[in-house]
Amino acid sequence: MKQTFRASVAALALSSASAALAADTVVVVTSFPNSMTGPIEAAFEAANPGIDLEILNKKTSAGVKYIQEISDANTADIFWASAPDAFEVLKGDDLLAAVEINSDGIPEKIGAYPMNDPDGKYYGFAAAGYGIMWNERYLKAKKLEPAKNWAELKDAAYHGHVGMSAPSRSGTTHLTVETVLQGEGWDNGWAEWKWIGGNFSTVTERSFGVPDGVNTGNFGLGIVIDFFGFSSKASGFPVDFAYPEVTALVPANIAVVKNAPNEAAAKTFVEHLLTPAGQEVLLDPAIMRLPINPATYANAPEGFPNPFEDGSIGAAVKFDVAKSGARYNLVNSMFDVMITYRLDDLRAAVGAVQAAEAKHVGGDNAEAKALIAEARALIDANPIDEAKSMDAEFAGIFTKKRKKASDTVGERQAEVEQRWDAMVVENYRKAKELADQAAAL
Repeated sequence: MKQTFRASVAALALSSASAALAADTVVVVTSFPNSMTGPIEAAFEAANPGIDLEILNKKTSAGVKYIQEISDANTADIFWASAPDAFEVLKGDDLLAAVEINSDGIPEKIGAYPMNDPDGKYYGFAAAGYGIMWNERYLKAKKLEPAKNWAELKDAAYHGHVGMSAPSRSGTTHLTVETVLQGEGWDNGWAEWKWIGGNFSTVTERSFGVPDGVNTGNFGLGIVIDFFGFSSKASGFPVDFAYPEVTALVPANIAVVKNAPNEAAAKTFVEHLLTPAGQEVLLDPAIMRLPINPATYANAPEGFPNPFEDGSIGAAVKFDVAKSGARYNLVNSMFDVMITYRLDDLRAAVGAVQAAEAKHVGGDNAEAKALIAEARALIDANPIDEAKSMDAEFAGIFTKKRKKASDTVGERQAEVEQRWDAMVVENYRKAKELADQAAAL
């Protein structure tokens, strides 16, 4: 009996090993967390038992660099991430394969944005928008109302109650920043970010630090990609989420890497993601991404947004991915210099203006109003105009994506950043001084 049992176990082990060797392995480089890739992987492998997904998790920028570094002897089949800029970089380097994908039922656009790359180098598989998440218990305890538009986050009532990650640390946060710059215009957009930044409690190390902070009540409101809000709410946290009017709805994408070792199986995975069965996994409470197959919304939970029925989501901004990609590192550097690394200075200046305005609300002190207006102009001031941001030679100076202020960058980038830093430090100092003078009148 024991001999028979041992023989059966050995045969089963040999059979499993043979099956594993026989299975097609698809190597997937992705920025998505296991909470998302896990359910999708399980559903795909159950439907395609002859294919095994091997997930390599890397942040978006690291994933792009990895694909670039292995291009001479490529071992990756799939690149899978949110930020369209990343796919444009790889496409520009001729590192993505042009493959024909069966996408029955998928519309050409989501909001105002094309669903797929026109050259067939990458495909949308889910949609994402950017907005504001809040903790209802926190706001009730602080006697605050939810902010549902960017302009509302500038209100003095939210001083010290807002969290965000830096765009240099998160591809999705970069898209949020760029969306406001494109939707409001360069100067108005940066002014918006600085006045919102003046109300920050913190700038988190990673994008998921923002929903974590809102979920736990470390701060009351967070600037996040939509699925963070939806999944937290579905998990039982006392939170909610709103899309501001000025937001973009863009596809999260997937691509087959050029010279993929297993292109046929990689294509099978991409096509699976677009089927109703593949799309329905996006409604898992741990994922809560917007499906791009309209038929999937018939099975969506009550209250889940449907961009194919609500035309207001993402309609205000026609996101220009080429513009975003051309100045990607420059925008990240500006945000860090003006907000992330000078948060204390910015917070002090904005708080001083808010205090002066509160003292003189409804008043007619012309001198105070003039001082406050001058202080505001100093905070609003930009080191460069939009034309400069689109100067390819100038934007090309910014070659390093920092993770922290002490990271070493190229000499020219460091020189420009130091010039910007000197400007904003003096402007914030002077703005606080003027606002304090106004408050004293």
